[in-house]
Amino acid sequence: MGLSREEILKKLHLAISTDKIDETVKDYSKRFGASPCSVINGEYALWRTESLNISIRYDANAPGALRHLGWEDASAPEFSEETDVNGIVWERFSAQHQADEINALWPSATYQPEL
Repeated sequence: MGLSREEILKKLHLAISTDKIDETVKDYSKRFGASPCSVINGEYALWRTESLNISIRYDANAPGALRHLGWEDASAPEFSEETDVNGIVWERFSAQHQADEINALWPSATYQPEL
C-alpha cells in the first residue's frame, strides 16, 4: 500500500536547541548525508531531506532541548501552531512559510526553499 498524496506532502519537523552550532552542523550534516539548506552563523541551521525538516537554534540555557515539533506541509494555507496534551508545541507550515519566518528573523539570510 503506497503513501497518499497528503502523506507525501508532509515532512516531520523537529526543532532542537544547541549551544554548539558549528559542531552540531558538522554532526548532523554527517548523520543526514547532506549540508543544511540554510545557515545563520552562530544562530541557526535548517536541513530539509525527503522525509525530515530539522532546525537547530542557539540557546545556551537549554542545549539539547526539544523546542517544538511539527509538519512541513505543502498544503498548509498559513503558519499555525497548537499545544498538545503534553505541553509540546506543534507547528504546521509550508516551506515558503518557514522561509518567510527565517528571513523575518534574519533579513540577511535571503533564504528561498527549493520546492
